Amino acid sequence: MSADATSKTAPRTVWRLDVATEEATAALAQDLATFLKKGDVVALAGDLGAGKTTFARALIRTLSGDPALEAPSPTFTLMQVYEGDFGRIVHADFYRIDAAADVAELGWEEVCEDAILLVEWAERARELLPPDHLEIRFSFAEPERRDARIVTVSGHGAFAQRLGSFKALREFLRNSGWADARRAHLLGDASSRAYETLEKPNGERAILMISPARPDGPPIRYGKSYSAIARLAENIRAFVAVGEGLSAQGLSAPKILARDLDEGLAIVEDLGREGVVDENGPIPERYQEAVSALAHLHSRKLSDVLPIAGDGSYRIPPYDLDALLIEVELLIDWYISHIARSMVASGARAVFVNLWRQALIELASAPPTWTLRDYHSPNLIWLPQREGLRRVGIIDFQDCVLGHPAYDVVSLAQDARVTVPDELEMKLIAHYALARREADPDFDMAGFAKAYAILGAQRATKIMGIFARLDLRDGKPHYLTHLPRVEIYLKKSLRHPALTEIKAWYESNLPALFEAAP
Repeated sequence: MSADATSKTAPRTVWRLDVATEEATAALAQDLATFLKKGDVVALAGDLGAGKTTFARALIRTLSGDPALEAPSPTFTLMQVYEGDFGRIVHADFYRIDAAADVAELGWEEVCEDAILLVEWAERARELLPPDHLEIRFSFAEPERRDARIVTVSGHGAFAQRLGSFKALREFLRNSGWADARRAHLLGDASSRAYETLEKPNGERAILMISPARPDGPPIRYGKSYSAIARLAENIRAFVAVGEGLSAQGLSAPKILARDLDEGLAIVEDLGREGVVDENGPIPERYQEAVSALAHLHSRKLSDVLPIAGDGSYRIPPYDLDALLIEVELLIDWYISHIARSMVASGARAVFVNLWRQALIELASAPPTWTLRDYHSPNLIWLPQREGLRRVGIIDFQDCVLGHPAYDVVSLAQDARVTVPDELEMKLIAHYALARREADPDFDMAGFAKAYAILGAQRATKIMGIFARLDLRDGKPHYLTHLPRVEIYLKKSLRHPALTEIKAWYESNLPALFEAAP
């Protein structure tokens, strides 16, 4: 099928803008630069003098990181190649060509591979455009508005949804009063969410959270995807509801300054960058306050249904046995094959799952509390200007479930990103237990210790699989640097008598894990 035939049936999103000045045209180019990535093709159309080259020059300057770059029109050279922060940028002009063959002779395919491609007068060789591309057409506005232009941005094929999301974000920022804010990418987490810092000219700061609805993966069991079985949040509603719920319980979650639940967008309070660790590792006083916040939360009567102001409610899902088991199976699916370079027979896998089922069934049916699931150092901000438990800022909780209280204590005291010394871990557990017993004299310390060991092993098993998956599937190898720490946590938890049979399975199927130096 030709590119022309495909484009007639492919999805298409159209966005029309009234651009008043040449400076506004450049600003639009700078804005759209944040939207582009390697391999994207942008076709620029319009009459002579309508603004194509002005737009292209501003876009190239932004992508290259050089605001003074000359970037002349390639009308006579046909192509001009630049190097940018995200790879090559190819600026082409087809005005002087008669046929697509003229471009092919220039080594078009080789030059454009893995580059961002800008093509002026692309209509002269439209067959060279892929079905998935962005088209930007410039038209003159009224004669009395000499510099004004009508810009029509069309997303074809896969660009249709991307452009729709970009347009929604731009309008969201404008409607919420943050259109003039300077935006900068903020290091995100292991999920598909993205974060940016926002700073207005007056110095006001916030965080932009881009959390589109999670696409449902292929069914793997019971007709459900992994994310559905593991009870992972499907959209931003969970973040909004749980964040407001934590604040109502006297804890510090980011305030929601603006939101668009349908598009998965939120502007939230910027709690800063001061964490609970320093160059020497965990800061004991801050970890102790963080575990106090958990004891406070777990001592309270908490609802499983949380209101979302003006938009109904959200029900926190259970951290049930299916969710806990599908997580431990990540070890077999990813870690053993990718890291241990081994295989597990179907019989051994069945034994593994059954042993874990027996270990977890009691915990899965115990009285639950809010389990935030990612309660560890990367997601905790220290707020010295606040008092008491509110000094602990909590920024990641959208995958909150109703589970055993020991899970989040393990997340903190066996922090996957930083080594928590044994002595500090014991102090944290003792501090938590004391706080719980003060609130409830019937608090079962022995039962909690058993649950802590079981969930510690479960969590370490899951994380080992997740880190292997992030490396192999998602191209994020830096998570592997944390594997030795998590392996040590696993072996520590497996010492508990309740895990004797599970430990024996690991020793049989992962012998190298126990041969490594402590």
